[in-house]
Amino acid sequence: MHDFIYLASQSPRRRQLLEQIGVEHRLLLADEDEDVETLEAAQAGELPQAYVQRVTSLKLRAARHRLQQRGLPTAPILCADTTVALGKRILGKPQDEDEAATMLRALSGRSHRVLTAVAVSHGRRDLLLTQLSRVRFALLPQPVIDAYVASGEPFGKAGAYAIQGAIAGWIERVEGSYSGIMGLPLYETTELLRTARVRLRI
Repeated sequence: MHDFIYLASQSPRRRQLLEQIGVEHRLLLADEDEDVETLEAAQAGELPQAYVQRVTSLKLRAARHRLQQRGLPTAPILCADTTVALGKRILGKPQDEDEAATMLRALSGRSHRVLTAVAVSHGRRDLLLTQLSRVRFALLPQPVIDAYVASGEPFGKAGAYAIQGAIAGWIERVEGSYSGIMGLPLYETTELLRTARVRLRI
């Protein structure tokens, strides 16, 4: 039984969610010379599910190499990636205010999918699951979009929003996993961690 895992993610939300289910974790973050952003670049014609699974697998491979290079104690490694999909279109993290506003206008009054892939490496095995949820926004008036973008919250978030943030009051409906939309679906993650023999709170 493993008493802790490595989390290869800078996301404070993923840390919070792991703490919620009682998983001890240590951060395994990229070195300054690692180009993490390149891993998240979509390929031409790539569909959202294939994209999120590929990116998560690449993150896991990089984290495994990082662990070996640093000579750290062996333990399972957890990686995850979340993407927002509008039809076949992948909405990643906005690069500037204009792109954030454009994404939010595209999501306004429509339903979209949120896909989160979670991968766990333990021993010689790599496990991966993908969770799909649906979110519907009410019509977003331009002043609401402008204020939200000005708050800075859309940046670093797939689809230019955080469901647990200020925009939540404009979300009409959610189907699926709330924690998955945040960035780490707890049911699927717990299943993977049980398989990897990680100690859980319950």
